[in-house]
Amino acid sequence: MTWIEAVVLALLQGLTEFLPISSSAHLILPSQILGWSDQGLAFDVAVHVGTLLAIVLYFRSEVLVLSKAWLLSVAGKAQTADSRLAWLIILATIPAGLAGILFNDAIEQHLRSTTVIATTTIVFALALLLADKRGHRTLSLEKMSLGAALVIGFCQALALIPGTSRSGITMTAALLMGYTRNASARYSFLLSIPLIAAAGLLKTKELLETGSENDWWMVIIGASVAFISAYACIHWFLIFLDKIGFTPFVVYRLCLGLVLFTLVFASV
Repeated sequence: MTWIEAVVLALLQGLTEFLPISSSAHLILPSQILGWSDQGLAFDVAVHVGTLLAIVLYFRSEVLVLSKAWLLSVAGKAQTADSRLAWLIILATIPAGLAGILFNDAIEQHLRSTTVIATTTIVFALALLLADKRGHRTLSLEKMSLGAALVIGFCQALALIPGTSRSGITMTAALLMGYTRNASARYSFLLSIPLIAAAGLLKTKELLETGSENDWWMVIIGASVAFISAYACIHWFLIFLDKIGFTPFVVYRLCLGLVLFTLVFASV
């Protein structure tokens, strides 16, 4: 892998991890369209660490408050709105975790084709558009219910299919249930923390078991670029979300899906 490939892949990871446009789709496409070689486990770990650090740093105040409240609730000392939200984030993470354990191998073997990515890119773009237009957008993050959290959690499990977009499907579900754009985005971002951490730990375990040699300069580049791009992406996304809505992302996904289908038909 060249340093240009490292920068591009890390930039894609950082920008698309939290936007509703599917990071997995964008990371798969360079190898399928441009013929780039697999980036390797060490690089995967690096970009996961970069995006995880970005989201934790950006939401550091909320993470500290929620963590403290959760620990106090576990100790039986207090049950607050913050501890309740922390529990809802944990519970909503379980469906995706179980789905990953049960279906990850099958998805890796059968659902990573360009055709699948093109289809899910378009289908879930239309779902996001529907949710943004039809949702009444009145509920705040403090109004997150157990039922809503579980629905969002089960929807998050669908993001194992490339092209779905983890952030996209969770925001779609939250919007459909009446949460504001900001609440939908913030819950989606907070919900990503345990999942990204778990994915990073699994990849680290694989890396340690393989014991392969790594180009550490590429690893450092990957982590750094992913961190900077992810942090900037979160910041500007939250600033402009209420002004621009989700329509630009829907249009982008529809165009991307059509381009992918064109590539599929051209290769037949």
